[in-house]
Amino acid sequence: MSNLQRQPLPQDIVPGAEGMTFNFAMVLPGQAGSRHTHRAYFRWVDQFLVDVAGMKPTHGALRITRMCALPIGTLRASLSATQLRAWLGLLLSRGQGKQALMQARAAILTLAGLLAEAGWLDDYVPATMSRVKLPRAEEGQRPGTWLSTDQIRLLMASGRRIATSDNQLLRNNVLMTMLCTMALRREELALARWDDVSFQNNRVVLRVHGKGRKVAYIDVPKAVMVALQRWSNAVSASDHQPVGSSPLVRRIWKGGRISRFGLTPGGIWTIIDAASADAQIGHITPHDLRRSVAGTLQHAGVPIEKISRLLRHTNVSVTERYLSKLPQANEGALLMSDALGLDADDSDDPLAF
Repeated sequence: MSNLQRQPLPQDIVPGAEGMTFNFAMVLPGQAGSRHTHRAYFRWVDQFLVDVAGMKPTHGALRITRMCALPIGTLRASLSATQLRAWLGLLLSRGQGKQALMQARAAILTLAGLLAEAGWLDDYVPATMSRVKLPRAEEGQRPGTWLSTDQIRLLMASGRRIATSDNQLLRNNVLMTMLCTMALRREELALARWDDVSFQNNRVVLRVHGKGRKVAYIDVPKAVMVALQRWSNAVSASDHQPVGSSPLVRRIWKGGRISRFGLTPGGIWTIIDAASADAQIGHITPHDLRRSVAGTLQHAGVPIEKISRLLRHTNVSVTERYLSKLPQANEGALLMSDALGLDADDSDDPLAF
């Protein structure tokens, strides 16, 4: 069990804090520039409040609303070195890796620091919290899942099969085809707009808004172009034209009507989760598809420079570390078994199973 202690009501602890809120969403951009980082920090702060303060979890727009009005009394009652240490231990027990723990710790320390700057926490609170070390966890990224090409095709088919309307089928086809060929992060796909697709140097490219405000261009495969054209025709027939800065992938209302609002990263995750359940290939996440693209290309002998450029890594050494985390073939035991003749037909052996 964890050492987390649910905190009493803030008004019983912090005089004057009742009803006061802190707009974390407004002040965070000054500390962390990337929208991907903002979203991750919001997720970790929300999880911290769920685990430590007993608040209900939020998602999507409700989470943004919470981050715009965090209860100061609850924060002051919950933020301490002891609680942070216990919470990180709880995350470790849930299977979180080192990178996740580092990001979770950074999110809470950033929140505590901003509260201190605003005068809502004593300076010693974030100072003592910053001395909390990470619990021992596995290094690097968790291996995740590397799908075979047959499994990728099966997942893409399931993405279409789970659709409940023609428009949802077209939208899911775009989503699955782009994720399974272009190695996009779900946040990048959620940010994609129609004017990010353009024709340059005799080829169709997609402008990708990646981590750290980085922008890259990826060649668009023919299969993606066909899927986008069909989806564009469906959007054009609805009330919302696929023009300008409107979202590339959108929500679908019940009954099949296309919304003007884009899919959130959480919505993309839900579609992949439902498709993987339909395909019966185990739990698959959107990042597993990015990982599978990289692994498949490496296995096919594609030069690492091209893989690195597709993944939009800062340099090839980052890609080398990324690929090293993929489950590689380790056939030594199989070769030794073959050398010993253990795989031969031994049906006459009384000890054979």
